[in-house]
Amino acid sequence: MAQLYYRYSTMNAGKSIELIKVAYNYEERGKNVLTLMPGVDNRYGVGLITSRIGIQREALVVDHDTDILDLFLRENAKGKIDCVLVDECQFLRKHHVQELVEIVDSLEVPVLAYGLKNDFRNELFEGSYYMLVYADKIEEIKTICWCGRKATMVARVVDGKFVKQGEQIVVGGSDMYVSLCRKHYNDGRLGPDTL
Repeated sequence: MAQLYYRYSTMNAGKSIELIKVAYNYEERGKNVLTLMPGVDNRYGVGLITSRIGIQREALVVDHDTDILDLFLRENAKGKIDCVLVDECQFLRKHHVQELVEIVDSLEVPVLAYGLKNDFRNELFEGSYYMLVYADKIEEIKTICWCGRKATMVARVVDGKFVKQGEQIVVGGSDMYVSLCRKHYNDGRLGPDTL
């Protein structure tokens, strides 16, 4: 029976490489995978999922008004889709998550969505919120803070300074965001030599 999986973590935990690995495993067994990513994340090019270790995979772009169910049906008509993989699912809208649910429930195709849970202000993204509401399985991909504790928060760094205010969505990588444990997020320490 197909399920909707939400695999979340902080920044730099290996979500994209995990997605690419899952896609490879399906395709190695002769299965077709539909890979999706929100258009807002164009750090490495439009429609290109890129891991920090340099492995890439092409994906179809989902914009705010994209109907993922229609997109799935069009692609499925070209060749049966066995699995849907979504990168950066925190940027999805409520209707996108509901369309993924429809793919799972009505079409019996598993969906694995990877993304952040909370933003740099420690608030849920819209996509994260609805993934938590609708997902059949919720799994954490763990990474660590500079101190060795489990990282559960994401700090935004602007001009070398920890900031807790600003626009929720500002796409960036290791140059802008640092994964921290709750203690160091709360006290603002980005590393052993700060504050």
